[in-house]
Amino acid sequence: MTAEDLFLGVDVGTGSARAGLFTASGQLLASAAHPIRLWRDGEHVVEQSADDIWGAVCRAVTEAAALAGADPRQIKGIGFDATCSLVIVGPDCQPLTASLTGDPARNVIVWMDHRAEAQAARINAIGGAPLAYVGNSISPEMQLPKLLWLQENLPDSFAQAAAFMDLTDYLTWRATGSLVRSSCTVTCKWTYLPHAGGWDADFLNSIGLSDLTGHDFARIGASIAAPGTPLGQGLQNAAARDFGVLPGTPVGAGLIDAHAGGLGSLPADGGIASQVAYIFGTSACLMASTSVAVHVPGIWGPYWSAMLPDTWLLEGGQTAAGAAIDFVLKAHPAWGRACDMAAAEGVSLLPWLEQRVALRHPTLGTAAQDAARLHFIVDFAGNRAPFADPTARAILAGQSLTDSLISLEKTYVAALLGVAYGARHMLAELDAAGVSAAQIVISGGAARSPLVRQLLADATGLPVAQAATAEPVLLGAAMLGAVAAGAKPDLIRARKDMVTLDTTAFPDPAMTPFHRWKFHAYRTLQDTERQLWADRPLIAPHQTKDTGT
Repeated sequence: MTAEDLFLGVDVGTGSARAGLFTASGQLLASAAHPIRLWRDGEHVVEQSADDIWGAVCRAVTEAAALAGADPRQIKGIGFDATCSLVIVGPDCQPLTASLTGDPARNVIVWMDHRAEAQAARINAIGGAPLAYVGNSISPEMQLPKLLWLQENLPDSFAQAAAFMDLTDYLTWRATGSLVRSSCTVTCKWTYLPHAGGWDADFLNSIGLSDLTGHDFARIGASIAAPGTPLGQGLQNAAARDFGVLPGTPVGAGLIDAHAGGLGSLPADGGIASQVAYIFGTSACLMASTSVAVHVPGIWGPYWSAMLPDTWLLEGGQTAAGAAIDFVLKAHPAWGRACDMAAAEGVSLLPWLEQRVALRHPTLGTAAQDAARLHFIVDFAGNRAPFADPTARAILAGQSLTDSLISLEKTYVAALLGVAYGARHMLAELDAAGVSAAQIVISGGAARSPLVRQLLADATGLPVAQAATAEPVLLGAAMLGAVAAGAKPDLIRARKDMVTLDTTAFPDPAMTPFHRWKFHAYRTLQDTERQLWADRPLIAPHQTKDTGT
């Protein structure tokens, strides 16, 4: 390998920590991943350990550097992204429990945790100016409802906490010692309003979180910086030893993982208004950028400079996407047999299913006909957008008693279409508000699948392009490191130099009538499920404890 400057991107998802090394032109040299432990208690509680996450990050970084054959002196900058999970630390930086079990290791409330649904509902009932910038409805996935739950249910942890941080900001703090928060995290998940002066003390007081306003909001962020801003004095000695990287290596303020995916997949020459980023992983996020603030009910934002500098961001999402597909496939009677057959061929399950689907159809797009009778609504953990309804639930309709492998394949196609119609619904709401897209740029784990891209193109009626790099989320994080190091003057130049697109899937006009009908069925079932729940008789049923087993 020739000696050249390299930039390290670190991504912490729901199930793993990943690291990748990139050149200044955006070429990925090597990447590595390590799993993260996850605790689930019942339907709504999902927790992690910040120390466990940091350990997985360190292992991923050292392995990626070894695979790349990188000299530590080549690594000029580091960037982090992570899920928007809440981390709680005490005055001596020790973890403080976020769990009713009392286990101090469990100090992270994961983004998908919905324990704070009642608190989110109370905040929405109270109202306030910041809610206009989260689609008029705060989500239990965001941090203020979680903090209100913590104050009410674990008052000792709440009182003793020296800092509450988004996971991204915890990682940059652990790396540099700097408590400066990213404007991406606090704007998108904490109701910080950068265009209007920052924190709204009156709002925090009105919803019962006045304890967070003291000392210039020190516990949630007295200092805020744009993504890519160099933090502190760079990498601290302890973190440098953990990473095998030189102390003082610049570290940039981070991004939420989906936003890093948007940054690492949207090319600079595409025009901010004509392209939307679609990040398809455990959850799915669809992000549109505009030059003026546009308010769309049920769509998060508009957020100022949360992903791209000096632009507004609108964010719609599906809380369960990849997770929903995995869940419904594992429930199918042919799942175990299919896993064994795929393993025998040395292929993971989803690519194996895709190969079988492709062999049965003249084109990938016509595989949608497998789901003509199967209708899949992916709202397992509520509908994030455009309904902002955490009580919504999933539907799988049209099943038979068939337990064949072909039935499993058809279920897979139906699940993919359920996710795609969720994207179509969000795009329709954006279009009605005057935010029209000409192209989708997809990233995330599912983006490498030709079947996913073709079904998404046909279901939405838009071309679907993929980033040239295999790891656009890691690239977005590495771009932060390049800006922090001064190798790129800003993220605009980083996009121009480091982001390119690869293949594009175009919608098949012959499939348009099918998808129009199928989307009508999707919306009918979705509305019916929500209406039935709204119409339920309000009586006090016998209560049983959900043990989660």
